[in-house]
Amino acid sequence: MMMKQRYNFLWILVLMIVTSASWAYGSSSSSKSCTKPKFADFTPTENTEVAAGSDFSFLASANTLPNTIKVTVKGLPTNLKVTANKGGFQASGTIPMSLKGVYARIAITAEGQNKCKGDDGWLVKIAD
Repeated sequence: MMMKQRYNFLWILVLMIVTSASWAYGSSSSSKSCTKPKFADFTPTENTEVAAGSDFSFLASANTLPNTIKVTVKGLPTNLKVTANKGGFQASGTIPMSLKGVYARIAITAEGQNKCKGDDGWLVKIAD
């Protein structure tokens, strides 16, 4: 009889350890989902030839934190104007005057409301 109680106790102990370890991982419903910011309506369009100093613009999705939107043009930072727009944010800036006769990527990075980072961009040709 004493031996059977020891086995029962051992099984209960093993089950407690296994279930507590599985609870430590949490359930998928308790984890936060990551929704990255999205970008659209790039102006000028991809591979368009533009002059140095030209304006560019794009839309950022509504889940974007507007103060985290950063843009570089061929690695050079540029000033942005970000305004609220129906369904998101309108961002606009200017291509640096120092870039001439090159292809340049207009690269965008931003964070969403849940701290998920998103990035995008497009390529333009800058005239001589």
